[in-house]
Amino acid sequence: MTWWKGPLTGFDLETTGTDPEESRIVTAAVVDTLGGGVQGATTWLLDPGVPIPDEAAAIHGITDAEARANGRPAAEAIEEIARTLAERLAAGRPVVAFNAPFDLSLLDAELRRHGLPTLADRLGGPVAPVVDAMVVDRALDKYRKGSRTLQRVCEVYGVELRDAHEAGSDALAAVRVAVALGHRYPAQAGDLPLDELHRRQVDWHRDWAAGLQSWLRRKDPAAVVDPRWPLKAAS
Repeated sequence: MTWWKGPLTGFDLETTGTDPEESRIVTAAVVDTLGGGVQGATTWLLDPGVPIPDEAAAIHGITDAEARANGRPAAEAIEEIARTLAERLAAGRPVVAFNAPFDLSLLDAELRRHGLPTLADRLGGPVAPVVDAMVVDRALDKYRKGSRTLQRVCEVYGVELRDAHEAGSDALAAVRVAVALGHRYPAQAGDLPLDELHRRQVDWHRDWAAGLQSWLRRKDPAAVVDPRWPLKAAS
């Protein structure tokens, strides 16, 4: 069975900000699917332990007051999230994300912050297999104009995104975009063994980062774009 017809696990975080080293998790979702159909889902609402900026709350809809009143203690929930993902990865079940270096790096930063084992620690090796719908789309449809937001990419591949910036909805949409990519690009992605697809994504992201960095340095010679995937921190 090709990977996109089999079991996949979508993963998404909504957070206090955009820096994966400094931001905190507000909501998280792990959605198990088979061929894009939902088998089960787990979601978390956390009290991040720091104020949620108004601009972040405006995006994902979780206010500081709601998180404090109803959120789980951060360390407790973060341990559950990491354990759930590690179980899927250890079983060879691909974790699917949209912009994996953000979500996975932020989770690892939170684990370190709370003195908990990272994903790599739990797996005893690299964090894999991961399918990053953003990286695959960007590599295989590189000349398409326009933005690469999840909302826009869903439109391109005919995937319904019912509630943008709700973690469960975004996680499921990422899976269904990955399924659509596997179907549309069999030779380049869909028919590849998962270990080979993982390696190609490492290369695709590194090449994209190098190109963007070169472009940015036309105006800012010190510009740096992190080439590492699927985590910014080495796994």
